[in-house]
Amino acid sequence: MELTEASPDAVAATLEVRAGLCTVGEILHGGVIMAFADTLGAIATVLNLPPGGGTATIESKTNFFRPAPLGSVVTGRTAAIHKGKRLMTWETRITDASGRLIAVVTQTQMVL
Repeated sequence: MELTEASPDAVAATLEVRAGLCTVGEILHGGVIMAFADTLGAIATVLNLPPGGGTATIESKTNFFRPAPLGSVVTGRTAAIHKGKRLMTWETRITDASGRLIAVVTQTQMVL
């Protein structure tokens, strides 16, 4: 994963689809997509934490729209849906190099 943007309002990164990240049919494993999005949402939350605060994912939902084949590069971009004192909710859109939607992940992070 290569981080390309990181601010309190948005986080983005790219990920090369390598063999070790693929499932049958040489496509990016859904669990990898979910972990990629979870990492971006966690980074976004950390950038908004008060001093000494921590975070944990308490909910995550993923919709898959198309596969990402071996050798391709996907981009994840996370933006805030809600930034509260106790909960933050983020939407991560995973796209291919052509901008086509691969997945959308919505997650809620608890502020500890």
